[in-house]
Amino acid sequence: MSLPRTVRAALTLAAASGLALSTAPAGAAAPSLPQPPPPPQQAAFAKVYAATAPYAYEPLAIRDGFARTDECAAHPDLGGMGYHYLNPANMGSVDPAKPAALLYEGTPDGKRKLIAVEWIVVDADQDKSTTDDRPSLFGRPFDGPMDGHVPGMPIHYDLHAWLYKDNPSGRLSPWNPTVHCPAHP
Repeated sequence: MSLPRTVRAALTLAAASGLALSTAPAGAAAPSLPQPPPPPQQAAFAKVYAATAPYAYEPLAIRDGFARTDECAAHPDLGGMGYHYLNPANMGSVDPAKPAALLYEGTPDGKRKLIAVEWIVVDADQDKSTTDDRPSLFGRPFDGPMDGHVPGMPIHYDLHAWLYKDNPSGRLSPWNPTVHCPAHP
C-alpha cells in the first residue's frame, strides 16, 4: 500500500526532526522557557484569572465596584504599578478570586489595559514593628506592614500578582520595571 504524498512528507519531516533533536551535542542547553508556577499556585492563579479576566474591559470593573483613579503609582528606580482601582468590599480579602485592587496601565490610544491585581489587608494593631498578623497567599507572605499610600489609608499589608503583564522582577513583586506612568507637566 502506498501512502499519500502529504502523509509521507509529514512522516519524513517528523523523523528528521526527531533525529535532529536526538543528535544535539551533550552540552547543548534546552531553550529557556518560562516555568509554570507549582501546582497549588496554578490552581489559585486560575481562580484569579477566572474572577478578573472580565475586567480587561475597564467599564466592567467600574460597574462591579472598583473605583477608577487618575493617580499612577511609579518609583524612580523600581518601575511602576500603574493605576489602582480599589474595591472597598474586597479590602481584607485573601481569597484569590477577590483582590482589593486592579492595576491598569495607560495605552497609546488613551485607554487602560489590565496588568495586575492586588490584595490589601489592614494591619490589625496598626503597629509596623509587629508582624504576627501578616497574611500570605500563593505560598508567599504579603509585603509590609507599611504606611498607607494615600491620606486616610491605614497601615497595611499588600501582595501584587502580575498576571496580565510580564514582570521581570517576579510575578509577585510589587514594582514592575516595564510599567511607566505618564510624565506630569
